[in-house]
Amino acid sequence: MPPAPEPSYPRGLAWFRRDLRAQDHTALYHALTRCEQVFCAFVFDKDILDALPRADRRVEFIRESLVELDGTLRALSQQERGGLIVWHAVTSDAIPALASALEVQAVFTNHDDEPQALERDRRVRTRLAAAGKAFHTFKDHALLERSEVLTQTGNPYSVFTPYKNAWLKKIDAFQLKSYPVERHAHHLAARPQAYCQPVPTLRDLGFEPTTLPQLRLPTGARGAQQLFDEFLGRIARYEDTRNFPAVKGPSYLSVHLRFGTISPRLLARTAHRLMLEGNPGATTWLSELIWRDFYFQILHHHPHVVGRSFKPAYDAIQWESGPDADALFAAWCEGRTGYPLVDAAMAQINQTGYMHNRLRMVVASFLVKDLGIDWRRGEAYFATHLNDFDLAANNGGWQWASSSGCDAQPYFRIFNPVSQSEKFDPEGKFIRRYLPQLAALPTKALHAPWLARPLELQEAGVRLGDSYPLPVVEHDAARQRTLERYAVVKTFTD
Repeated sequence: MPPAPEPSYPRGLAWFRRDLRAQDHTALYHALTRCEQVFCAFVFDKDILDALPRADRRVEFIRESLVELDGTLRALSQQERGGLIVWHAVTSDAIPALASALEVQAVFTNHDDEPQALERDRRVRTRLAAAGKAFHTFKDHALLERSEVLTQTGNPYSVFTPYKNAWLKKIDAFQLKSYPVERHAHHLAARPQAYCQPVPTLRDLGFEPTTLPQLRLPTGARGAQQLFDEFLGRIARYEDTRNFPAVKGPSYLSVHLRFGTISPRLLARTAHRLMLEGNPGATTWLSELIWRDFYFQILHHHPHVVGRSFKPAYDAIQWESGPDADALFAAWCEGRTGYPLVDAAMAQINQTGYMHNRLRMVVASFLVKDLGIDWRRGEAYFATHLNDFDLAANNGGWQWASSSGCDAQPYFRIFNPVSQSEKFDPEGKFIRRYLPQLAALPTKALHAPWLARPLELQEAGVRLGDSYPLPVVEHDAARQRTLERYAVVKTFTD
C-alpha cells in the first residue's frame, strides 16, 4: 500500500529554536507545504536565560541573528506585517498559548535531542494534544541522526571510524539536498497587529551588551555565509593548518552550526563534493562534521553521559577535592597554571568565548590528567563560556580527554603541555597574543619559562611568581599520579 498522505492544515506555526535561518530549513519547509498560512515564532526561554550570567555573548548572538531572520521572513512573505513573532517567556507555556491565540492546527519544529529540550517538547506536545493540535518534528540539525547509522546487528556505534565508514556509505544526494523554502514562501502569514513587535533588545531580556561586536564575530545567516565563503578559499589546506592556533585554519563556523544560522546540509554537500574531487582538506573537514553527528547519536542512545561516564568503570576514579583542588581549578579557569599554552588558551576562551579545537584537547587533558580534577568541572566551565557550546560535542570532547568516553584516547596517553606548545605554536605567536607579559621572552624559553636563564627572564621583564606564575604542578610527577589514579579503571575492566 502507498503511504498515507501527510495531513494538511489551514494554519500552522513554525517554531524556530537552534535553527535561526530561513534558507534550507526542514520544519519551515514542511509547514509551508502543508499549511495554507504559516506563522513563525521564536521564544527566549526564561528557563534557560534565567540561569545565565547577565552578560552572555550567546544571547547577544541569538538576538542579532533573530533581527536578520525577522527581516528575511518579512522579505520572503512580501507582506508589511510578515516576519517573526518573538516572545520572552517559559517556552512550554508560550508555544501552546501562541498556537491557541493564532488558531493554528499544528506546530512544526526541528529535533533537539538534549535531555532538557526533550522534556520541554514532551510538555509542549502534551498541551498541544489536549487542545487538539498536532506537533510535528523533523531532522535538521544533524545530517544522519538518532538510529539512521547502526551496526549490522542493529546497535549504535561507539567507535568513530566504523561509524564514519557507515555514515559515508549511507549519505546520499537525498540526505544532502536543500529544502526549497523560497518556492513556498507565499504561504507565510501576516502577523496579527498585536504581535508586530520588534525583536526584544538585550535590555528587554534583562541582559547587558558584551564584547561580541569588538570580536568581529559575524552573526546571522549572512555572517555564516561570509565565513563559509572565506573558508572555501583555504579549505584545501585545512589538514595542514587546523592544529595551529596562530594560523587561520579552522572554518570558525561552530557557533553558526550551534545556532543553525547555516545549513549543515550545505556544508556537508560542499565538503562531500570536494572530497570526491580529491580535496584533502575537505576530506578532513567532512570528518569533523561526521564527528558532530557521532556525538549527537551517542547522546541520543546513551543519555547517561550527561553527568556520568560513558564507560561506567571510570566513575570509580577518585578525583582531587577540597580547598587545594579548588585553588588548582581556579588557577586553570583564570589562566594561572604557569604553563603558557594552557594559560593562553584559557585567556582566549575568557576573552572571546572561543577556543581553538587543539587547545580544547590540551587544556582538558591538563585539568584532568595534570591537576587530577573531575572532567565534569571543566565541562561545566566550557558550557558557561563557549559561544558554540553544544552539549553533545562538549560532553564528547571532555569524556574523550578524560578517557571515560566512547572511542577515547587511552588513559595512559597524557598530553605534555610543553611539547604540545612547541609543536603547535612553534614561534609562540599565539602565546604572545594572549600572554603579552611573556612576549619579550626568546621563543625557546616561551614554552617553559621556568627553564629560562635568569638573564633571559630579566631582559624580558618576567618575574616568575610575580608577573607570571610558576607551574602549579610538575608534569612528570603529575603524570605518574594520574597513572596511579586510573589504576582503579584497570582493576574494574580486567
